[in-house]
Amino acid sequence: MKKRKLNYRVHDPNPVVATADYILKVFIEANTGKVEAAIQKAANAIPVPDESSSCREGHSA
Repeated sequence: MKKRKLNYRVHDPNPVVATADYILKVFIEANTGKVEAAIQKAANAIPVPDESSSCREGHSA
């Protein structure tokens, strides 16, 4: 038996900008965990400068 392909049509009375804003908010909410994890991973990859070595060493004021 041949499978049918589903075809959805949605009537959206809202302006395109409002619809795009709503979809963006849904995507942001759905991916918040992934974004936070990526930010944390990037922050952990940044080397912390050693406080014992200062960029002022060897320079007189």
